[in-house]
Amino acid sequence: MPPPPKPPPPQKLEITKNSLRNTAIAANDDSVHYEIVTRFWHPHITKINKADFENLAVTTVAEIERIPGREARVRFGGDKEEWISASQFIQFDDNKSGGTFTGNSNVRYRWTTEKGRLQLVKADDEEKTPIAEFHPHKRHFFVFRMSKHAFLEIKPDPEVTAALERLIVSYLLVERHRRDSRLRIKLEKS
Repeated sequence: MPPPPKPPPPQKLEITKNSLRNTAIAANDDSVHYEIVTRFWHPHITKINKADFENLAVTTVAEIERIPGREARVRFGGDKEEWISASQFIQFDDNKSGGTFTGNSNVRYRWTTEKGRLQLVKADDEEKTPIAEFHPHKRHFFVFRMSKHAFLEIKPDPEVTAALERLIVSYLLVERHRRDSRLRIKLEKS
């Protein structure tokens, strides 16, 4: 009797830059390739574009609008869809960095921080098994060029791959919220 088949390995989506406004999130073989772009002529709108290299097409799957002094807004599906506020799309946790959002098939997902690492779990999962996990970048001697790019490790689950655009937008919003909530030190002249 042959051994049981191995489960498929998790999908690794590499994040090319440390920026949340201009980067690319892609698999090694470019089967999945998303570009996150903020143009200088629209400095408050970040577009998430999906590149299809087989058909040579680029489509805008989502947009995030962040105007200073206002709440961020999100739009999925292009120019003909309606903007929704970021608080309607993702409910941020008060004390922790993370939040809850709904995927395509009405499944609730939650970004949590476990052992200092950002993880995506199903909101109703008691065991809190991570579906996706963010691995931060590493630098040579902690200051020089990147020795290892950041990446999202996504477990093979059809529900998650169907909601990949929502996962990426929620990651961008949660990471922006986490970066904005860090302690900032202001230097003043005396």
